[in-house]
Amino acid sequence: MGPMQGEDEFQWFVGVDWGTVEHMVNVADVGAVRAHERVVAHTGDGVGAFVAWLTQLAGGSLARVAVAIEKPRGAVIEALLERGAAVFSVNPKQLDRFRDRFSPAGAKDDRLDAQTLRSALQTDRPYFRRLAVDEPLVIRVRELSRARDVLQKEFGALTNRLRELVHRVRPEWLSLSANADDPWFWALLVQAATPDLGRSLRRKKLESLLTTHRIRRVTVDALLEALHQPGVPVAPGTVEAVTEHIQLLVRRVQLVHEQREDCSRALDKVLDEWDGNEPPASTRSSDGAEPDEPAPCASAGPSDAAILRSLPGAGTVVTSTFLAEASPWLQARDYASLRAITGVAPVRRQTGKNKQGKVSMRYACSSRLRNACFYLASVSTQVDAAAKAYYARLRARGHSHGRALRSVADRWLRILMAMLKSKTLYDAARFATA
Repeated sequence: MGPMQGEDEFQWFVGVDWGTVEHMVNVADVGAVRAHERVVAHTGDGVGAFVAWLTQLAGGSLARVAVAIEKPRGAVIEALLERGAAVFSVNPKQLDRFRDRFSPAGAKDDRLDAQTLRSALQTDRPYFRRLAVDEPLVIRVRELSRARDVLQKEFGALTNRLRELVHRVRPEWLSLSANADDPWFWALLVQAATPDLGRSLRRKKLESLLTTHRIRRVTVDALLEALHQPGVPVAPGTVEAVTEHIQLLVRRVQLVHEQREDCSRALDKVLDEWDGNEPPASTRSSDGAEPDEPAPCASAGPSDAAILRSLPGAGTVVTSTFLAEASPWLQARDYASLRAITGVAPVRRQTGKNKQGKVSMRYACSSRLRNACFYLASVSTQVDAAAKAYYARLRARGHSHGRALRSVADRWLRILMAMLKSKTLYDAARFATA
């Protein structure tokens, strides 16, 4: 559909410049004859009053109201969607280009942004993604997967700090756990990170520690040898200060580790629930148009979560990331948009006499989906014979490791789309035959 088609579908167009405390709203009818501006407070009463005012302005129904906003989700968006308005997400980079229509000099303020969003929606609506209310399971998976990513980053930062503290006073202890990220090593530090640096620990207590954590690769003799080695020379008071810091840090590391494990178990539980209760596919495609055929029902085959989990290399983290961040494109079975949002689709630049153009990696994509595709492709080349052979052929043609993995990920996306459309799980033998 071209940029100027379908303008009669909506009678009112709204631009919302999102803010933390308040939002600037610009409203106009089709011909921009009647224009209104309003400041909406980001409170329950403020959002409710705005929706009621907009409903009254539109004649009692929001069915023919189109709203443009930079964010893909939020309180204002959900309130408008629940009342029947059509909400479109505008990329901030797109908004920056449209802003030059009104101010080539580079001016920027909230009123201008709201007006620019409204104007861009009137003239270029087909190029923006229409939003829909997420299913409850999608919201749960998104929150849990993002929380796990935050905990993973925090865990890495804390263990790095712990390792540096241990290296400062007893570098030989790191031979027991090179990265200081083993739970049994934390338990050892609780007992050994004292002013005497664990020299008072007896064999029986160390045996109990190894038995409790089921550690066999380290012997009691190795622990005693590490604990009784002479330490590195440090300034007076350093050992006392560092050991106190270690005791504080170990408790934080243990807490984050437990929360990360709890988050992973919760994700597994939600995915298992999804397998038995497939959320209904969106009734609209990504551009807001009605689909040509009705979406298949959950009883017709396995759920999207089960299909994703059947891919080689797609564990809990990869599956939850795809379901959380790419749900609209998975539901619409939109392969072209999915490969773009994941970053596996290259970008071609052609100008002047260079008719062939230059192909480069895509950077405008979701970083979480890019990482998920990287891990999916990387692990699949180790556990799947077809992916391993395909990767080897790409490398033999001179492709770099990263480019070869992007091609492998792109192939998995094509296979995934075919599996989702046919509602079938991955079958390695069937794929090898094909």
